[in-house]
Amino acid sequence: MKNLLYIGNKLSSHGLNKTTIETLGPLLEQEGYAVTYASSKKSLPLRLLDMLLAVARGSTSDYVLIDTYSTSSFWYAFATAQLCRLLRMRYIPILHGGNLPDRLAKNPSLCKMLFGNAYRNVAPSGYLFEAFKAEGYANLAFIPNVLQLEEYPCKDRPSIQPKILWVRAFASIYNPKMAVDVLHRLQQKYQDASLCMVGPDKDGSLAETRNYADEIGVVSVTFTGKLSKKEWIALSEEYDVFINTTHFDNTPVSVMEAMALGMPVVTTNVGGIPFLLNDGQEALLVTDNDAKGMGDAIIRLIEEKGLSDKIIGNARAKAANWDWDTVKVKWDAVLK
Repeated sequence: MKNLLYIGNKLSSHGLNKTTIETLGPLLEQEGYAVTYASSKKSLPLRLLDMLLAVARGSTSDYVLIDTYSTSSFWYAFATAQLCRLLRMRYIPILHGGNLPDRLAKNPSLCKMLFGNAYRNVAPSGYLFEAFKAEGYANLAFIPNVLQLEEYPCKDRPSIQPKILWVRAFASIYNPKMAVDVLHRLQQKYQDASLCMVGPDKDGSLAETRNYADEIGVVSVTFTGKLSKKEWIALSEEYDVFINTTHFDNTPVSVMEAMALGMPVVTTNVGGIPFLLNDGQEALLVTDNDAKGMGDAIIRLIEEKGLSDKIIGNARAKAANWDWDTVKVKWDAVLK
């Protein structure tokens, strides 16, 4: 049995969405790995301290998995990795930040210290795999984010209605106000168009988005707040199109989940999205912040015969590559 220490933001108990540490970790436990976690501390300084103490106490761990992002959480990864180096512990950054290529360019020396000394750098997207490869990193493994497909019933949608679902934390980088603009455009053509926005507030964007909808006179917007995965999957049966409005992204799990549920996806083509999805095949892609383009793409799904069926079928087939039975083989190979 291998002992793993998993470092990441384990914050769902504080009202935030689950991240990879709370999905991948339990799956690894099911496969017989002994997994210890850090951290669930809400305070940023206390969380970093808890992570460092976990590394210091976990010196007998076979591997340290580190969820690695491109913004403030980058520094958690950097600090814990340096302590791992000091203690001669094998660590594995799991690359999540859609803006990590910019971090590689802006902080090459720090990145070399973090990623160059890793046992492996696990990239869940071709986008980050190629970006790191281009910077000379060879200690790479491609392992996609994981879904358990049996949790995602694929609803038959023979005709698409202008019922739109958005699922993400409310944060400025995810551009939630764009979703309101998209609905505003759709309602000029379809009076019954509606939008449901699911997710917790992260930086005040939830209130801003509510106020923005009121300011421009958009109705038929529902804000649910945070829902469990089971709750929003059940809710998804009431909607026909999934939109992703983000400014930066890597491989968004919510998009992958929507594909598994049989919802046609319309998304901005930022970051790793074009590496994940082929435009016109598994989704419809539009440029960043292009509400008109996204609205037009939704109209195509509603009115263009056969388009939604093709996209739904291709997307569900691709989702099979993310099932745990497939992905766990790749993790076993890295953690052997």
